[in-house]
Amino acid sequence: MLNAIRAGGVLLIMAAAAAWYAYDQAGATRARDDLDVASAYRGGGGGGGGGGGGGRGRHRLSGPIDVVTTPVVRQDVPVNVEGIGTVEAFNTVTVRARVDGLLQKIEFTEGQEVKAGDLLAQIDPRPYEAKLSQVQGIKAKDEAQLANAKLDLDRAVKLGQFATQQTVDTQRTLVRQLEAALQTDQANIDAAALELEYTSIRAPIAGRTGVRLIDAGNFVRARESGGIVIITQLEPISVAFSLPQQYLETVNRALAKGKVAVAALDVDGKRLWEDGVLAVLDNRIDPQTGTIRLKATFVNTERKLWPGQFVNIRVRLDTVKDGTVVPSAAVQRNSSGTFAYVVDPENRVEMRPIRVGQIDGNVALVESGLEPGQKVVVTSQEQLRPGASVIPTEATADAGGGISAPQIVSPTPPSEVAPHRRHRGPP
Repeated sequence: MLNAIRAGGVLLIMAAAAAWYAYDQAGATRARDDLDVASAYRGGGGGGGGGGGGGRGRHRLSGPIDVVTTPVVRQDVPVNVEGIGTVEAFNTVTVRARVDGLLQKIEFTEGQEVKAGDLLAQIDPRPYEAKLSQVQGIKAKDEAQLANAKLDLDRAVKLGQFATQQTVDTQRTLVRQLEAALQTDQANIDAAALELEYTSIRAPIAGRTGVRLIDAGNFVRARESGGIVIITQLEPISVAFSLPQQYLETVNRALAKGKVAVAALDVDGKRLWEDGVLAVLDNRIDPQTGTIRLKATFVNTERKLWPGQFVNIRVRLDTVKDGTVVPSAAVQRNSSGTFAYVVDPENRVEMRPIRVGQIDGNVALVESGLEPGQKVVVTSQEQLRPGASVIPTEATADAGGGISAPQIVSPTPPSEVAPHRRHRGPP
């Protein structure tokens, strides 16, 4: 008897739960139907064609779509080619001692800007001063001997027939020997003076000193390869880069017309660091990589470029006059190639196949498929299909030359969003 009562209670609870679930589902269905009717009334009857989700999604798929458009224009477009380059110092010099000796003092600080001829270090000059005095003394002795030999020659010549010809010839030979000795003495003096000058180590170029390679108090030798300091010239500066060999003819034509502009950009290729000119086109193509090496020169007054730095390089090879231009955001791609959505006078979109010559930043150069004055879509292309109705909004150009799209506000008020399911009590 007790088991029967328990079984009946369980059945009664299950029946009540089933009735409650059926009632709740019916209420939700009525709420959705009411929302669809309201959407159809406000949207002109376009709310029934979408699949899955709330009434707003069905309304947007079947009704006009808000897009931003911009007109196709004509303008001069630079033809650029890009590569990756390495910044190199215009000149790099390792300053070394040219004579042996004790390094007395260092006259520069690390990282100092120096000019050509500035004193960098001093080697003990006393041994070379003594050597210079020695060769100067030898010259003075030879000068005295030469003067005496010339007097003897004059006496022999004045004696005439009383002096033998051999005596005269011997005296003339001695004079010539002493004159040659004086030339040697002068050469030795010049060499000694030059060695004495080399004890003062000076900057051979203007530039920036690096880390000191040796300290004062060390004995330096002319044959040592380490050097004292490395000086790099930063103004101007060079950037070495490579381009594929197919650009060789185009680069040669551009060089024949005059200076070729080169721009150095940051690693992201967005921020311009320095403008320069193409300076060197190598005389051979690398057979291993199929590239040709080039070098550009930059003034670098603001020191934005530094030796060893990697930069993006943009070379302007030509300029297309009155090219057909659209924002790069208007260019779309599918399995058939590139295309753009064109808005007709009835505010319907057409998928127009186009051929793009180049895309540089925010600008795309269109070679065929579009005409100036046509309006192309630059936003919300993923929602479009050929023939779809749109509500176009004209784009505005920002300070950087790109497209600034106005904020699109949906005409669907918040009240149309499907309400949360409310808890209903039993009727």
